[in-house]
Amino acid sequence: MARIVMKFGGTSVADIARIHNVARHVKREVDAGHEVAVVVSAMAGKTNELVQWAQEMPRVSGADSPFFDAREYDTIVASGEQVTSGLLAIALQSIGVDARSWQGWQIPIRTDNAHGAARILEIDGSEIVRRMGLGQVAVITGFQGLAPDNRIATLGRGGSDTSAVAVAAALKADRCDIYTDVDGVYTTDPRVEPKARRLSRISFEEMLELASQGAKVLQVRSVELAMVHKVRTFVRSSFEDPDAPGMGDFDNPPGTLICDEDEIVEQQVVTGIAYAKDEAQISLRRVADRPGVSAGIFGPLAEANINVDMIVQNVSEDGSKTDMTFTVPTGDLEKAVRVLEKVKDSVGFDVIQSEAGLVKVSVIGIGMRSHAGVAATAFKALAEKGINIRAITTSEIKISILIDGPYAELAVRTLHSVYGLDKQ
Repeated sequence: MARIVMKFGGTSVADIARIHNVARHVKREVDAGHEVAVVVSAMAGKTNELVQWAQEMPRVSGADSPFFDAREYDTIVASGEQVTSGLLAIALQSIGVDARSWQGWQIPIRTDNAHGAARILEIDGSEIVRRMGLGQVAVITGFQGLAPDNRIATLGRGGSDTSAVAVAAALKADRCDIYTDVDGVYTTDPRVEPKARRLSRISFEEMLELASQGAKVLQVRSVELAMVHKVRTFVRSSFEDPDAPGMGDFDNPPGTLICDEDEIVEQQVVTGIAYAKDEAQISLRRVADRPGVSAGIFGPLAEANINVDMIVQNVSEDGSKTDMTFTVPTGDLEKAVRVLEKVKDSVGFDVIQSEAGLVKVSVIGIGMRSHAGVAATAFKALAEKGINIRAITTSEIKISILIDGPYAELAVRTLHSVYGLDKQ
């Protein structure tokens, strides 16, 4: 017998039929003798609808300000998961599984006071563990917890993945299964490269890089949490037949295992290719090269909640001036330029140049630590396809390359092939 946390996303619980299908997945694990807790998202599209209602209310009410109390916002948007948890508990009861729904505040899942973007601080799983020992399935609302002010606090979009991993860590679960609309983690986006292969295993570090560089399979915070607490996590498809052969295989179920790299016997040099669209580049020309300049540039951007990614600096021959180039999300470009214009005199630069519509392509793999020439291979392959590289950043297991937007798919397919990821 093992203890399993199963998480089902919005598409997996999109309607009543799919919720009943989820119940069959849960029953399979219960019938195998496992202790089971389930974390659920709101039904697909429901959170967006609730957010829209919350945002429209001040305008419809004729308020002078479009802003609203974040605590009431959380009360509204958290209701989607509450509906799903109750429906799934009923579905499980209808097929003979003892189940009870739990809201985040009932456990409680304690968070900080950052309503709308709260972080989990502590989970008291003792009562859940007790009931699991009696054979009862806990159906838990994802995405939410209890803030210090005793109000519901939500974790931000994608927070149900984080809830599931945090619950698994608190319950000391043997495994956390993330069920979604894909059947695992692939070497790259199969919609871009049909030859992309599903990975049987991937390390926490590699998955964290893939998620942060554009892969949409898992939310970044959930991977960070899994890595810190060593929570073995499977990415699986909820759309497969719950009773198909192998679905109940505890050690090797269909999907991708995210685990410590010590569990991966044969490590590939490159594991996957990720890409992120809608990148924008900002260049500050002839910046005075003196102590404090970088803080003068990136401090105000951070205060404006603008995420800066790739940074490249070129110092002039005499060392008096430098060009500073960096990337921000395209949606933040105008705001970033306004912020920089305000600090132009204090920082000391001649001109701001900016361009949107760029793409960041990243090569990721823990095997890069012990292999030379990985970057050179990428640069040569892209050059042969006539793809110009605008900026490069590297880490121990990642190379990120900034290119023009129209070349995104060609670059992904080229790199996927040159590292042999399309080979079985």
